[in-house]
Amino acid sequence: MVHPIPMPWTADQVLALAPDASSAKSGRDLAAPRHWLSLGTDGACAWGTLQGSGKSPYQTSIDLSEPAFKCSCPSRKFPCKHGLGLFLILTQQPGAFTETTPPPWTSEWLAKRLAKDAQKSSSPPRPLSNDEPDNVATQAAAARRAASRDARVSAGLDELDLWLRDLVRTGFATLPGKPASFWEQPAARLVDAQVPGLARRVRDLDGITTTGEGWPSRLLRQISLLHLAREGWSRMASLPAATQADLRATLGFPTHQDEVLAQPGLRDRWLVVGQRIETEDRIRTQRTWLFGRQSQRPALCLSYSAGPHQPLEIRLVPGTTLDAEFAFYPGAWPLRALEKHRFGSPEVAPLSLPHASIADALRFAAEAWTANPWLDCVPFALASVVPVPLGDGWRIRDASQHVLPLDLSDDKAWMLWAISGGHPVSLAGEWNGEALTPIGVWADERFLPV
Repeated sequence: MVHPIPMPWTADQVLALAPDASSAKSGRDLAAPRHWLSLGTDGACAWGTLQGSGKSPYQTSIDLSEPAFKCSCPSRKFPCKHGLGLFLILTQQPGAFTETTPPPWTSEWLAKRLAKDAQKSSSPPRPLSNDEPDNVATQAAAARRAASRDARVSAGLDELDLWLRDLVRTGFATLPGKPASFWEQPAARLVDAQVPGLARRVRDLDGITTTGEGWPSRLLRQISLLHLAREGWSRMASLPAATQADLRATLGFPTHQDEVLAQPGLRDRWLVVGQRIETEDRIRTQRTWLFGRQSQRPALCLSYSAGPHQPLEIRLVPGTTLDAEFAFYPGAWPLRALEKHRFGSPEVAPLSLPHASIADALRFAAEAWTANPWLDCVPFALASVVPVPLGDGWRIRDASQHVLPLDLSDDKAWMLWAISGGHPVSLAGEWNGEALTPIGVWADERFLPV
């Protein structure tokens, strides 16, 4: 008997879990039952054995509720090619899974996962009371460190202010062709002043002068945001608490996850509308965007990888819906969030996107940037648009004939056009105020990453 799996996974969703293109290719190569010595599933998990280069067969298991993977192979990639291959067979040829009783190595792994989850939920750390000696000393040391950092930040931002004034006074005409060191030097000084958030923004100025017509206005906008952050810091005490939180995040002050998870969460049925991965200085950053079905509220979950073998978060699968509670980082327009608790397994639910038109999406963006002007981008989830080539680029058009420019390579743009076939599709993407970068599309209720 073949047990049903918790949700109808597609091959595209499985391959979206791959840590890189080579793992996805290797996973597809192993997605045939003939490669496997055994295959089994009980509906909650799946397992299989496969003869590799070692003496003993590799033992691969999948917890289908998240999903989560375990394999005895020596690969440091996660999930490995064996996990991907096993999952692809399950989605495409479930009849090949003839075993129904998990082997001991799968049962033991699942039991450890359950025990770990139970311990995490039942044993919250005990906070120290304010009058305990250890806590008094800890708070005093923290206050000294905070005062020292604030002094360095103030000095660094004063130096940034002088650099920005010089930039504006001398004008932008001489900026094209400036060496990278022209931008790197003030950025490095901001890093020394413990303001890494603004250092990143200064580095990003480097390429704006080569972005084509209109670059002076784009550069001025980014310089204005740097100036706004500097002025905000000088008036920090007079700002509302939510704006203070946004400014500290913009400067690069960390907020501990425990503090976020201690706050009340928002439970909803969250649609994972897409993911985007970027690499900078060998650090991979994965942005996963969600929208609550009832609240119509967006959520951004970040995952980082410091090396090619450090896995990114794979529990949030684009195109799926999950019943979960998320806690949000503080801010005037809270966006970044942490998953606090999940209820049940992800599923594919009827599609419901919050933005019926481009006008709706732009009003949504205006609200976001009015509350927090330092947001890099805002997520759009458009219910019905048509991708079209227009002039020297690509656009999306809605039923009211409103259009938005797309920031998309030609090969991906043609793929998107082919998926739509000239008909309306549902599209999710990141809007930076000038162009939309698509991250996911639904055609005939089927999700495809872009």
